[in-house]
Amino acid sequence: MSKFELKLPQMGESVAEATLTSWLKEVGETIEMDEAVFEIATDKVDSEVPSEVEGVLVEKRFNVDDVIKVGEVVAVIETESADEPVSEPEATAKPEEEAVPEEVSAEIEEQVVRARETVASTAPSVQSGEERFYSPLVKNIAREESISQEELDAIVGTGLEGRVTKNDILAYVESRKNGDRPKVEARQETTKPAPAPEKSATRAPEVPHKVTTAQVSGADEVIPMTRMGKLIAQHMAESVATSAHVQSFIEVDVTNVVKWRNRVKDVFEEREGEKLTFTPIFMEAVAKALKKYPMVNISVDGDTVIKKKNINIGMAAALPDGNLIVPVIKNADQLNLVGMAKVVNDLANRARNNALKPDEIKDGTYTVTNVGTFGSVFGTPIINQPQVGILALGAIRKMPSVIETEEGDFIGIRNKMFLSHSYDHRVVNGALGGMFIKAVAEYLENWDMDREI
Repeated sequence: MSKFELKLPQMGESVAEATLTSWLKEVGETIEMDEAVFEIATDKVDSEVPSEVEGVLVEKRFNVDDVIKVGEVVAVIETESADEPVSEPEATAKPEEEAVPEEVSAEIEEQVVRARETVASTAPSVQSGEERFYSPLVKNIAREESISQEELDAIVGTGLEGRVTKNDILAYVESRKNGDRPKVEARQETTKPAPAPEKSATRAPEVPHKVTTAQVSGADEVIPMTRMGKLIAQHMAESVATSAHVQSFIEVDVTNVVKWRNRVKDVFEEREGEKLTFTPIFMEAVAKALKKYPMVNISVDGDTVIKKKNINIGMAAALPDGNLIVPVIKNADQLNLVGMAKVVNDLANRARNNALKPDEIKDGTYTVTNVGTFGSVFGTPIINQPQVGILALGAIRKMPSVIETEEGDFIGIRNKMFLSHSYDHRVVNGALGGMFIKAVAEYLENWDMDREI
């Protein structure tokens, strides 16, 4: 017998954790190769995690609604191997089982340290003045429930060495909602902040962060945010805190694109069995612009810039429940228009049916969102970290326009749209951001009406 550790897989470059939503197998049940064992949710996708081996589930290490870090062991599966004898004495297997948590613990501690360093400057951290240890799950709950550091330090911990457990902080939240005065530790008296130093002429006094609480009247309906909604909200807030967002806008005449697509769409659908929408055309234009300006196809890691080799374009798609998901078109610059149309349609359909795989929403290097689908003329989208740019496609509208000819100028009806480019001004300056969006516009305006499909 041997034991296989089923770990939480990497769900995307910017995804460090996921929430366990349900167990699909119970301890003692047999698991087939590639059979789903549990379900997880991130701010990007809900997904099933399959087993990489065939065997019997012998251990669950997390409960439903627990937050799990990427790489952590979620389940242990016992497998049979012809090369290894079955170990009958229980005492022989026990040391092996005990050794696993120590290795996992060391790995988790290392991940926690890296995560703290990564988000220290972008997200409100929960750290004790006395360096009291708090697990990532406890800190996540504290942030979601707007529990201050002083309140957190005051909670009586029932865990090892007085640590605050998940049950401790949930009990505190419940008692606070009921208006009860929760128990506090005597140590609270020793954690009072020291008297503030005298004001310096060169440094303004710190202003404590205040959380504004909305007032609810009896006629108001209180709707809890969904799990994915909360994760998306956190991801967006961290992006705004991380990147210096700047926008460039450009108006594009897409009359030739519209006429060409109207002429070939029926032939395309009859031949390929796929609808030809405007999206693959826009994706092709963006891929060519990224090829021309590769310094937009980058990410930032501290004080270094990572120039991406592949052009993987994220395609923001709205879900029926109002949330958003971003499937990724891998190596978009290597696809012709037919291939692009097939990939776009496939990803869009499976996104709406919640059938995307984890690998299909990760490794994006640039994102495109179509705000025109909802009638918006243009928008100012938030960058999808750790990327440095995102393009919003506005609605295509018939507009009166000045047309220049050799015989003079006249007014005509043209199909026009706005492109909105949000980019990270830490590494993309206005010139580069403007040249990139102009390249997309020029490619669309110079569309070849005689192009074969």
